[in-house]
This record gives sequence, C-alpha cells and structure tokens, in this order.
Amino acid sequence: MDKKINVNDLGEKIVKMIKTIFDPEIPVDIYELGLIYDVFVNEDFDVKILMTLTTPNCPVAETLPVEVEEKVMSINEVKSAKVELTFDPPWSKDLMSEEAKLELGML
Repeated sequence: MDKKINVNDLGEKIVKMIKTIFDPEIPVDIYELGLIYDVFVNEDFDVKILMTLTTPNCPVAETLPVEVEEKVMSINEVKSAKVELTFDPPWSKDLMSEEAKLELGML
C-alpha cells in the first residue's frame, strides 16, 4: 500500500538530499554552510530553492545550482525543481550552522 507523501515530508527529503552536496573548497555540505536560504514546495510538488554562493564569482557558480536541481529532481515525488540564486543578503560565516563551524574549527 503506497503512503501518500505530504509537502512537509517532501521538504524533509529535499533537505536530506541537499545535505549530500558539498562545497568543493570546504568539507561541509551546502545546507550546513548556510547557502540554502529557503525551500518552497507547493501542493503539486514543484520545488523552488532560494540559494546563494559564498561569493558571486564562486568557481562553481555555473555547476552548483544545476547539481542541486538534479539531485532534488532525483526524488521520485518531485515534479519540478528550480534553483534561484540570490546575493541578497550576501553570504557570511554567520549563516553557517554550529555543526559547520565546529567542523571547520571555528568554535
């Protein structure tokens, strides 16, 4: 018997998937790094992710958003995934989780 997934459960699955994507220069996933500002999931399971990069001229500016879209699209229930890049507000170390700061020896 298939259990129908709800929007909140799908949101959790999306965050888990995003946590498998690591910044190429820092050994921390992009979620804990604070690069993901928001994840929106509508009732049709269309996903929009608002994210930033550590700098506007980040070497992975072209590839990282595509990787996020592809990984999120690999979740069966997701109908579509779109990443929107923003630099407002700009990323700062303050956006990092305690876990990321600990990993990087900043605590």
